[in-house]
Amino acid sequence: MKYTKYSRYAPEAANDIDLNELMSRLADFFLQSGFDSPYGISEMDPEESQERRMDELREAILRALQEGDLVPPELLEQLLQNPDLSQNRELRDLIDQIIERLEQEGYVMQQQSARVTPPPSETPGGRIGQEAPTSEARFEITDKAVDFLGFKTLKDLLGSLGKSSFGRHDTRDLATGVESGGASKAYEFGDTLNMDISGTLFNAVQRNGPGLPIELEYEDLMVHQCEYQSSCATVLLLDCSHSMILYGEDRFTPAKRVALALSHLIRTQYPGDSLHCVLFHDSAEEIPLGKLARVQVGPYYTNTREGLRLAQRILARQKKDMRQIVMITDGKPSALTLDDGRIYKNGFGLDPMVVAETLEEVAKCKRAGILINTFMLASDYHLVQFVQKVTELCRGKAYFTTPYTLGQYLLMDYVSRKTRNIH
Repeated sequence: MKYTKYSRYAPEAANDIDLNELMSRLADFFLQSGFDSPYGISEMDPEESQERRMDELREAILRALQEGDLVPPELLEQLLQNPDLSQNRELRDLIDQIIERLEQEGYVMQQQSARVTPPPSETPGGRIGQEAPTSEARFEITDKAVDFLGFKTLKDLLGSLGKSSFGRHDTRDLATGVESGGASKAYEFGDTLNMDISGTLFNAVQRNGPGLPIELEYEDLMVHQCEYQSSCATVLLLDCSHSMILYGEDRFTPAKRVALALSHLIRTQYPGDSLHCVLFHDSAEEIPLGKLARVQVGPYYTNTREGLRLAQRILARQKKDMRQIVMITDGKPSALTLDDGRIYKNGFGLDPMVVAETLEEVAKCKRAGILINTFMLASDYHLVQFVQKVTELCRGKAYFTTPYTLGQYLLMDYVSRKTRNIH
């Protein structure tokens, strides 16, 4: 005889964890730039940089749990009595359940390890041999995770700037200048007023009642103020030379965070704009924004001129009101691509030939109508002089900032240059 057994529901700790908060705490782990590498470098192999070991993810989740608030304190205290995952089976099971939830929500994706068997010629009697031991389990973050990290960074930056969002406009009465919130404010010269048709018709119907024709009076008119948003093509020129993780500070991870935030801002608030990302090192290469989160720095010099050349070719294809290069770097130009394809390198001081050729490329950008704004993450005297020359040539701006304030400066500069009033 069939029967059903009922028991009291006891929710598992893994199901109660806020995945958004967990993803926020794992952001630095997912966006690692090679700073934690024992060698401090990466060869930037696209296939190798995308996959990470599953054990590394478990350790990162363990560190996030140790920060508290994700699980009840009494359970956390019990689990962390022995934080060794190889011995604490209960803690390892909890973390594996969390990883399973991350997979189900589409934030991470496990990579199936390849299985190799010896050929029949190397086995007794030509039979298929036993499979060789598989390599360590690996995982890869998904595009959804990258998009979430960009959104979270943008949200944090807007919060630090005291803004909820860009592009918000209130509806006002043309006659009284009263906003929808009830605050009286006069219009300033240069404001653009667009007709609020639904608000205008609602006022007329409310005053006269339903019926045709609808008679409009001056006091029925409702408008909203707006600004002209110029279309903009931007190339983010990102230095990924080895110096970006030297001197005890990781500058590349914050730069990637800002790039992801800018990408999310443009996609959600300014869909008519375009954003391309170019990495420059010994040479330069354009990468899809979706792969930016997985890129690491390498043992490279700084070929700024080659980055500017590639950026110009990209912007030449864009038909926008404004074209600009946003360059984030912390190092002096130290490499140059020669006419025969060889790369000339000199990491000692400012090489006169490298500087001269780089400044010539800056002048070409100016002649093409391309603005260059430089965000400098270092304050070396000779480097400051070089950046000032770049600024003078292209009439752009130079911001000497830190990895912690880079995002605020960059976002405010982007929006202020993009928005202008129509008189």
